[in-house]
Amino acid sequence: MTVVRQATATDVPTLLDLMAEFYGESSYPLDRAWAAQAFGDLLKDSSRGMVWLLEVAGAPAGHVVLSVRFAMEYGGLLGYIDDLFVKQALRRQGVGRAGLEALLEDCRRRGCRAVHVEVAPDNTAANALYRSFGLAPGTDQRLQLTATLRG
Repeated sequence: MTVVRQATATDVPTLLDLMAEFYGESSYPLDRAWAAQAFGDLLKDSSRGMVWLLEVAGAPAGHVVLSVRFAMEYGGLLGYIDDLFVKQALRRQGVGRAGLEALLEDCRRRGCRAVHVEVAPDNTAANALYRSFGLAPGTDQRLQLTATLRG
């Protein structure tokens, strides 16, 4: 059985380990100090979003991160599934589904009008999971453009 609970500041080391495993699957480097600061900032201000720790048999199994912003397009809040990670050995056992259920319930409670997620087109398992919750590709051919601002 999966336990889904809101993460706290004391969970940041566990979240960093999970994030490192997540990034490692795609050969992305993880700046642990930067990630710790990001988790800390989000956990201090729930208006920005929420982090849930997913546990199976009392051990960390994954995490899910919600970011929230106002979107003129929807005339209200937009939820963004920023991260969803489940340890490889525990995939396809309902762990990710339990995390998404908690995230979407929180979005409903907040009054979010839509939820977005980025997913690789070839990640069939994640696409199937997201689609089962009603998330689908846009039909208007827009591209998401990004500029990283650090300084």
